[in-house]
Amino acid sequence: MKILIKNGLVIDPVNKIEAVMDILVTEGRISKVAKAIRSDVDEIIDAKDKIVMPGIVDMHVHLREPGREDKETVASGTKAAARGGVTTVLAMPNTMPAIDCAGNVKLLKDIIKKDAGVDVEISGAITIGQLGKELCDISALKKAGVIAITDDGLSVDDDNLMLEALKQAKKEKILTICHSEDRSISGKGLVNRGFTATRLGLRGISNESEYKRVERDIKLAEKAGAALHIAHVSCKESVEIIAKAKKKGIKVTAETTPHYFSLNEEGLLDYNTNMKINPPLRSRDDLEAIKQGLKSGAIDAIASDHAPHTENEKDIEFEYAASGSIGLETELSVAVTELVHTGLLGWSDLVKRMCFNPSRILGIDKGSLGVGRDADIVVVSPDKEWVVKKKDFLSRSKNSAFLGRKLKGVIEYTIRKGKVIYKA
Repeated sequence: MKILIKNGLVIDPVNKIEAVMDILVTEGRISKVAKAIRSDVDEIIDAKDKIVMPGIVDMHVHLREPGREDKETVASGTKAAARGGVTTVLAMPNTMPAIDCAGNVKLLKDIIKKDAGVDVEISGAITIGQLGKELCDISALKKAGVIAITDDGLSVDDDNLMLEALKQAKKEKILTICHSEDRSISGKGLVNRGFTATRLGLRGISNESEYKRVERDIKLAEKAGAALHIAHVSCKESVEIIAKAKKKGIKVTAETTPHYFSLNEEGLLDYNTNMKINPPLRSRDDLEAIKQGLKSGAIDAIASDHAPHTENEKDIEFEYAASGSIGLETELSVAVTELVHTGLLGWSDLVKRMCFNPSRILGIDKGSLGVGRDADIVVVSPDKEWVVKKKDFLSRSKNSAFLGRKLKGVIEYTIRKGKVIYKA
């Protein structure tokens, strides 16, 4: 099977390409990138006036399977990913049962082999059952095929346990991803602490609950000499701490999500439970700090933190509603709208943060359009507008914080290993 993508603005910062070029795909791999390619092919895609970029690598996705197939499955989640231009995802381990042993890794791998429409990498839990009491056998998880460990959704409170996890992760050459939240500070909070929380009459969550734990996790990583990745950064103090750690040479990377650079706490004034997220939507100042962190490189990556929930879990009183928003189908368009069209980032900068940097952090060979690489390619109409509607989602759940929003950037084609897996 040969595909020729013609006349698109090819964006590949790894190979220093930002020019109108053609891409030839042969038997699942990129075989040529050049101007005016001529070849007998099975399909020609005219990408005139469109962006051609690597497939997105989303390093923070909740696929919910096994155990909560009512929210999402590997099949439905990866269909949603394809629609969003995502060709590789890292599945979080807070399933039922948790991915905390080799047997459960195999269970998930079997499902992926049968049902996945994009590449699915697996993260394992740090502690058994994600209970924060006893470390998983990290060596066994690595041998079973996980590429990172995390208790995402929860932070490991015990300093000594977390330090030992980092030491073992270093020994096994595996990445540790931290959900940085000190629950002794966040407590039973529901929204960001501040004027909006007071006006709504809801308990607040301070920035301190995040940045104090970011600070601790970085100190432990430095002590262990281990690589550390901070998930879903939401506040300005966290950005500052991470930037300082990088300057010191500590091996720390970080991600944020589209809702933290495009939405703020004021969106909760009508008690919209789709905007109930953990960490919570923060202040305007925090939102600006996240943007500047992306611009400066203090924040390395953009991930969706795709968190599907059923209507029964969202369409209830705010206090009892589950936290989280789906994001696979909107993340690129939100980034294009809020970062590229505003001039904060160029296209090459965005591709680094959504494609190459996540690949580098995870140690996988994705995120560029080099000859010989897997033909994971996305064709985007950068100025075309669309409105986020519940009926259009391919995800099994519909709890999007962006419902009703008009966004720029429409994914026209998603190609994975030389096969078109989504076409608008």
